[in-house]
Amino acid sequence: MAAGVFDVNNTMVQLTMVLKLQQLKSSGLPSLHYENLEDFLSESLWKKGAPDSIHEAADEILSVTAADIVRYLSRKAVSDGARQNLEDFSDIIGGD
Repeated sequence: MAAGVFDVNNTMVQLTMVLKLQQLKSSGLPSLHYENLEDFLSESLWKKGAPDSIHEAADEILSVTAADIVRYLSRKAVSDGARQNLEDFSDIIGGD
């Protein structure tokens, strides 16, 4: 599976992701969601090349750190915010 995104619908990959998610939640990211980890894997870690096997995918998932996730989510928030209009932030800045 050298090209494209690795199949995150594989049962073994999903199990590994759930285990990693629980580890990340217990180590300081209690509000992290499964979708956040899935997005990180698809859009960041495996963007340039998917692992060739399930055991490589599992190794890569288990090597993800909380800092990796925070960096990814921070960049995503900045890029998502840059695409929005100022009116979209009215609830934050006290608009009508």
